[in-house]
Amino acid sequence: MSCPDSRPSWVSNGPNFYLYVILDIFSRYVVGWMVANRESAELAKRLLAETSQKQQIAPDQLTLHADRGASMRSKPVASRLADLGVIKTHSRPHVSDDNRFSESHFKTLKYLPEFPDRFGSIQDASAFCQAFFPWYNTEHHHSRIGLLTPEVLHYGRADENIGQRQTVLSQAYERNPERFVRALPKPPAKPRRSGSTRRCGRRASRSNTNLIYAGRCLKVVDKLSKEGNV
Repeated sequence: MSCPDSRPSWVSNGPNFYLYVILDIFSRYVVGWMVANRESAELAKRLLAETSQKQQIAPDQLTLHADRGASMRSKPVASRLADLGVIKTHSRPHVSDDNRFSESHFKTLKYLPEFPDRFGSIQDASAFCQAFFPWYNTEHHHSRIGLLTPEVLHYGRADENIGQRQTVLSQAYERNPERFVRALPKPPAKPRRSGSTRRCGRRASRSNTNLIYAGRCLKVVDKLSKEGNV
């Protein structure tokens, strides 16, 4: 079983686990995720509905950009998105980097030192993700959002955080100005929302919030899985 949009090294001879992720492309905050043993339109529909409710997304407020996987192009998902008042866009055919926010996120996941070559069971994969996503949202300082954490930017605490950084830098400058040969140091600037929405697609600018959906697979470690005994 192969996984759509995955690199060849992610595909094994045995069954794969599918990691569904919904990512806010402005803040990079993961608002929803799920590990499953199959790619399913019904699972995607359920995750989208639960995430929209949890994030209190009002109708006509959200644009969802997704890959061209079967589940995301299915009628059940399209119908559910219409019910939720969500505008959807898809990556262009044969354009591998059209969902690059998602690709960047999965690279962070895959290149963690503790990321295993394979997972022993779906429970192992879920346990790994239960530790990864809180770390990613609350502790990972993302270089594309001014070294803020996704949580700080997503929940509107960026200005406060940047102000605290500036206070520390100013104090350091006052104590040792000779260490700063150019001028008073400043923290990275807060990212602008308009830059993210433009890159999401032509229709993305119509909404206030932009999310990316992506599905990937996590490998199975147990060799018995190659014989179907999972």
